[in-house]
Amino acid sequence: MRALVVVLLLLLGLAAVADRVGVGIAEDRVGEAIAERGQLAGQPVVDIAGFPFLTQAVGGRYDDVRIALTAADLGQPEGTRAAVRLRGVEVPLSAVLSGSVQEVPVERIDGTATLSYALLSEQLPPGTTLAREGDGLRIESTVQLAGLTLPLTATGTVTLDGDDVVVDVSEASGAGVEVPSWLVAQATDLLELRYPVPQLPFGLRVTGVSPGEDGVDVAVEATDTVLRG
Repeated sequence: MRALVVVLLLLLGLAAVADRVGVGIAEDRVGEAIAERGQLAGQPVVDIAGFPFLTQAVGGRYDDVRIALTAADLGQPEGTRAAVRLRGVEVPLSAVLSGSVQEVPVERIDGTATLSYALLSEQLPPGTTLAREGDGLRIESTVQLAGLTLPLTATGTVTLDGDDVVVDVSEASGAGVEVPSWLVAQATDLLELRYPVPQLPFGLRVTGVSPGEDGVDVAVEATDTVLRG
């Protein structure tokens, strides 16, 4: 009886190893397919969630595929990144093993694209910094106006207008110095920006924006998508 238990445990251990080896191979192959069919500039990091993996592979359906996309993968400026989850991914095992994936049907995709504050601040006067403050942004800058150098601190809101991220200044003041109110009012226009969200893969559409720890987070989603070359 003890020998049987040992054999069963050994078989389970081997199955677990085979499962993890298989998922590693599949993640690489699926990454290649997604990079090609999603027309990405680079191959993303792929994590196929769920255990056991082999039952998903045999069925040719992956319930939760997580993808981390860098600026290089997206072919976008440094400071752009995205993390998305593909749910209900259909990829036949034979196609994965042979590397002959022609298309990748996906039931639903959702995730977040992040535009870093460093990237957005490049659209504003030199030296401007952005940071999250509550549900809005804190903006610090020095602007040139009417022959004067004005240090300003402002608060702003982030909204979505179509596919554009819009930062509106709601309040501004001189940073430790007295600045005439009429100059402050004019200077605030220099601290507002409109930034088009870069084109995203997988047919993703933008659904909302919010300030994050290190950038503006853009919520994205898509349904019933088929990735083709």
